[in-house]
Amino acid sequence: MLELNSNVAAAPEADLIKDVTETTFMADVIETSQEVPVIVDFWAPWCGPCKSLGPMLESAVKAARGKVRMAKINVDENQAIAGQLRIQSIPTVYAFWKGQPVDGFQGAVPASEIEAFIGRLTGLAGDGGLGEAIEAAEAMMAEGAVADAAQTFAAILGEEPENAAAFGGLVRANLAAGEIDQAEGLLNSVPDAIAKAPEIEAARAQIELARQAENAGPVAELRAAVEVDPENHQARFDLAQALYAAGDVQAAVDELLDLFLRDRDWNDGAAKTQLFTIFDALKPTDPIALSGRRRLSSMIFA
Repeated sequence: MLELNSNVAAAPEADLIKDVTETTFMADVIETSQEVPVIVDFWAPWCGPCKSLGPMLESAVKAARGKVRMAKINVDENQAIAGQLRIQSIPTVYAFWKGQPVDGFQGAVPASEIEAFIGRLTGLAGDGGLGEAIEAAEAMMAEGAVADAAQTFAAILGEEPENAAAFGGLVRANLAAGEIDQAEGLLNSVPDAIAKAPEIEAARAQIELARQAENAGPVAELRAAVEVDPENHQARFDLAQALYAAGDVQAAVDELLDLFLRDRDWNDGAAKTQLFTIFDALKPTDPIALSGRRRLSSMIFA
């Protein structure tokens, strides 16, 4: 078994739980999670369930003795972060590891579920080398070694069936191999304990976009249709889908934002829904997702 860094384990209580703001989020969550999992609690003073969940989380984090950290984010005072991570209700809890959300839940849960949640995180960080195995599998994916990555993710799930990062990775590996049906079938079998984890929500969005790509039209023809009639909303929406299918994610987001600006209510808000699907499919720290969410928020509240 791998041992945690002694400096991490010996961290004083003041460093284990912090109130985090938009200016300290990168340092206290993203950067800190490179070394130890960080639990992010999104709360507000007026939220009743938050008042019971928060102290339970803090107690469990202290009991873990440095194996996890906790960041408390007041959504009333940090709306940009809440918007970027698409926090729709509170309390919402995310766990970050290596700069990415790897697990989470919504609502007040019993102490037993909190203990299991923290147990999964400590296992990810240091027990059995699973964290290193996930990193290796992600590196394989980046290098195009999809089959090897799939085998590694599957092996991790053999050790820890409720590892959301590995489950989401295995779905992505199947999608990268063009096995959409297999990826969808795998997602349908996700354990209930991680069904709402960010990695799983991302996998759902990626499958939905892959299905759309199967029926995407030709970019050139759709772009020509939009140029002829800029108010042809269906053509612009179809162009965005075709651009995403062609790998031009930024251009797809730009077209959808343009459509939302022209008519936010068109087709029951289809542009906004599609934008959220794309944002969910991307990593929360992806520049396209961060910029797109900010631009969409400015339009919504303009």
